[in-house]
Amino acid sequence: MVAALLQCSMMTTVPARAQRTAASKPAPAGLRALKAVGRKHSVSMRSHKQMAMAVSTDEQARQMSEAEQRWQQNVRSGRVKSVSSRELADMVKSGEWKVLDVRPVEEVENGYQKGSVHVPLFMVDDDMSVSGLLKQMSAFGMGGWWLGGQHMKPNDQFMPEVLSKMQPDTKVIVTCQKGLRSLAACERLSRAGFESIAWLNGGYEAAEKDIIMSSDESQDIRLAGVGGLSGAIGWNPVQQKEGVSTMDGPFGNVIRIVGFLLAIDGAAVLYEISQAGPQ
Repeated sequence: MVAALLQCSMMTTVPARAQRTAASKPAPAGLRALKAVGRKHSVSMRSHKQMAMAVSTDEQARQMSEAEQRWQQNVRSGRVKSVSSRELADMVKSGEWKVLDVRPVEEVENGYQKGSVHVPLFMVDDDMSVSGLLKQMSAFGMGGWWLGGQHMKPNDQFMPEVLSKMQPDTKVIVTCQKGLRSLAACERLSRAGFESIAWLNGGYEAAEKDIIMSSDESQDIRLAGVGGLSGAIGWNPVQQKEGVSTMDGPFGNVIRIVGFLLAIDGAAVLYEISQAGPQ
């Protein structure tokens, strides 16, 4: 550190004329060759990193596709029963079925189905390390600013928590906001020995109005997952259908246009990054 500071101080005291003279002299051939090798190595490193990221993304997409197919097969085979919001309401009224809500705490706070058992399948990642912050920044840049989502991590205690609140012989209806996380939870329950499993198709967001009520009557459980800029401008399908928005009128239209332009700009930036070649 001291040597670097001394070197820096020496560089700042070089007369301007000397700096211009030095800069005007052509670099030796050997130095130019070394610089060329350095640039080529830098480009090669960037290419390897881009390839690794692409492979990682493709592998994640492949694994996700396989998992979704497996979850859907559970529904097609009858191992998991797909139900609508009306069917859920009737099943709960019968007293034979319990609702297991696997949404994160943040969504439940925005709308909780009275009488349901809450065990989150995923939790907000609160890792404040460098890698954790990078993940959070990535989640924000890849759509969190628009949808309001945060980087999540699996709840390692999901099944122990479920089993502490209900036994495998319980008839359970699994719910989440959009239907995907609950479908994944159904597979976990099946493997743990649960035999009577139902799944709210489409999640709370796809429920009919006033069929599944929130314990707080001022909250619409269908909107519990709405956030970010899209929620502020009423871009969510439920908001558009019901005409619900925090910014209606002319000002809301302006915000919609700005949001649309920002989305295009973000897509353009991502495209330029993906297409970036050797400099």
